[in-house]
Amino acid sequence: MNQNIPYGKQFIDKKDIKAVESVLKGDWLTTGPKVDEFENAIAKYIGCLHATVVNSGTSALDIAVQTLKIKKGLEIITTPFSFAATSNSIVYNNLVPVFADIEKNTRNIDPEDIKRKITNKTAAIIYVDYAGHPCDINKIKEIAYENDLYLIEDASHAIGSEFNNKKIGNYADMTIFSFHPVKNMTTGEGGAVVTDNNEFNKSLKIFRNHGIDTDLHERQSKKGYMYDIKELGRNYRITDFQCALGISQLKKLDSFITKRNELANLYKKLLENVDFVETPSNWSNVKNSWHIYTILLKEGIDRDDFFRYMKNNNIGVNVHYIPIYRFSYYKNNYNIDPLDYPITESVFKNIITLPLYPHLKTEYVEYICDKIRNYPLIKGEKK
Repeated sequence: MNQNIPYGKQFIDKKDIKAVESVLKGDWLTTGPKVDEFENAIAKYIGCLHATVVNSGTSALDIAVQTLKIKKGLEIITTPFSFAATSNSIVYNNLVPVFADIEKNTRNIDPEDIKRKITNKTAAIIYVDYAGHPCDINKIKEIAYENDLYLIEDASHAIGSEFNNKKIGNYADMTIFSFHPVKNMTTGEGGAVVTDNNEFNKSLKIFRNHGIDTDLHERQSKKGYMYDIKELGRNYRITDFQCALGISQLKKLDSFITKRNELANLYKKLLENVDFVETPSNWSNVKNSWHIYTILLKEGIDRDDFFRYMKNNNIGVNVHYIPIYRFSYYKNNYNIDPLDYPITESVFKNIITLPLYPHLKTEYVEYICDKIRNYPLIKGEKK
């Protein structure tokens, strides 16, 4: 295979390009009608009341936490096995991230460890639907209810996923989506917060726009120039041409997810008899959007050597994720012992992300699995 196979890749077609081109030729480049149109389309797709779109999933996380207005120094429990944006959003808001260990089969946060980490300082839980597989949401909601905690669902991997036949975005106080190019749909960079809470929705829209209490359209309609800055907001606005791309991509999302499921099933079938590989779980009561496809290597296999071997065969494997507590910032600022997270450490040591995206060719998956079967290190010894 002379062509490099990336681990993830966007799919942009002529309809997407035409949608963006139409906006570029129009009067509005940002904060225009496509923003509202995209928000309405997302809310309709999810089946929720409100959506607020912003310039990244990270921004969405930040304003979601900010909207809760939690007292400085209190704690939010989250997973260490996510991109750092999840816990960074806690730190941005002068709160303390507390990590709970994960479950091996889904890589999702362990509800039992959430219970163990709750203190009188705990104010909220942020759970992440790893790789598109929903968490054990009923258990997490029960824990939150019993302890009077807010819930934020980081579904950056999981737009289009379902839990008990209901789309993700209908369970937590607020749910986050990401539209980065390797996600299930893209706006280039972008994100969204969805909620059924009217007051949260008002706050989210203020926080994304410098904390200003009215938007441009309201000021224009009132023929006035006065506005107030009620909160310390950010400039997290998204452009109209990004929203035009998002509207177009959203129409294709279900077909993207169908293809991802087909490829995930093919991986499982082709790897089921490879004795040094463990494929991920997929519960019967969920619809998994399969943002990424990860495998676990058997204990004794050198993950880093396997990584190099795959790269040398032009297969763009990756590792999702380095546990957040291993990063220098978190080491230097928080007293976290990796030994307190045995499942996270074990999964991190053995995990590999394989290529997965809607237009990945079947023959490429077959090639990837063939190279895995022929990996020259079995049980730590060369063939």
